[in-house]
Amino acid sequence: MFKKWLLALGVCGLAFTASAAPDTAATNPEAVVRKAVMSVAPGISVDSIRPAPMAGFYQVIASGQLVYVTADGKYMLNGDLIDLAKKKNINDNGWADFRKTELAKVPESDRIVFAPDKPRYRVTVFTDVTCGYCRKLHEHIADFNKAGIAIEYVAWPREGVTNEAGRTTATYNEMVSVWCASDRKAAFTAAKLGKTPKTTNCPNPVKDEFDLGVKLGVNGTPTIIAEDGTLLGGYVTPEQMLRLLNKTGG
Repeated sequence: MFKKWLLALGVCGLAFTASAAPDTAATNPEAVVRKAVMSVAPGISVDSIRPAPMAGFYQVIASGQLVYVTADGKYMLNGDLIDLAKKKNINDNGWADFRKTELAKVPESDRIVFAPDKPRYRVTVFTDVTCGYCRKLHEHIADFNKAGIAIEYVAWPREGVTNEAGRTTATYNEMVSVWCASDRKAAFTAAKLGKTPKTTNCPNPVKDEFDLGVKLGVNGTPTIIAEDGTLLGGYVTPEQMLRLLNKTGG
């Protein structure tokens, strides 16, 4: 929703004036920033507000988008913030911290985990049981584990949870059946091989994990995230992932 508002306003990579700042700016700038963002896109979820590295600005993550807003609530900047001395994109740090915090809230019992006995690294993979590259990644699950990498899957049905008619999508229903199977790992692997799981239902985390993915900016599958919140990208081979994890420190 927030992204649509930004595009409608034509502010991709630009700054624009938000609503007039309330008188409380000096005493509660975070409240001012929140109110300014909500004035742009009513009904969005503001998930994180923290001081930005540049003076006078706050970094805001809302509904899968990251923007910068002045402490007085008058201006918003939508684009990358670059540390010229370090030649580093500050947005990446903000997203990584946010992803790490939010993913830590997902218990292992809500994930489908394929791990070696003593993993060197753990990664979270937002996955869809019908996506081609997700299936290709899972074909190499033994090689990932052999390389010391634990793969922790969370659900992200690409079709969404419901369609335009308000009915749950076929992919969502399949993933619910997998997460509700008596042997999740076996049902998951079978689904990756194109075998439709036996239809079943139970209390499950599929919708919550889909919503979490949206919050974290996920827009496709697979989306792979390291333990420190670094986005590793989409499909990679075990060798490529190991190089990325060695480079980032996991």
